[in-house]
Amino acid sequence: MNAVCLQVFVTESSRHHGKLTYEWLLDSAQGQGITGGSAFLALAGFGRHGRHDAGFFELAGELPVVVEFFVEPAMADQLLKMIAEAGLQLVYTKLPAEMGIT
Repeated sequence: MNAVCLQVFVTESSRHHGKLTYEWLLDSAQGQGITGGSAFLALAGFGRHGRHDAGFFELAGELPVVVEFFVEPAMADQLLKMIAEAGLQLVYTKLPAEMGIT
């Protein structure tokens, strides 16, 4: 099956409507019928807000989290639309992917 890998980037402590943003994304995707998704915590990273490393206690809660879905392109677009309508401005990537079972 041809699909896309949709990756949405948040920080581990960011919240939306009182819920951790990565949890909100997973719950919302599941509510839209997406059958699977995962959130991955980074050990370190840098981007538009500078560099963050797990070793610095004062940066706790600011590490990047990647929320990832492998879905049909139309489902990815629907999820991105829902994110925008919720008022979130999140960085994302949408990469071509091939899915299957060996």
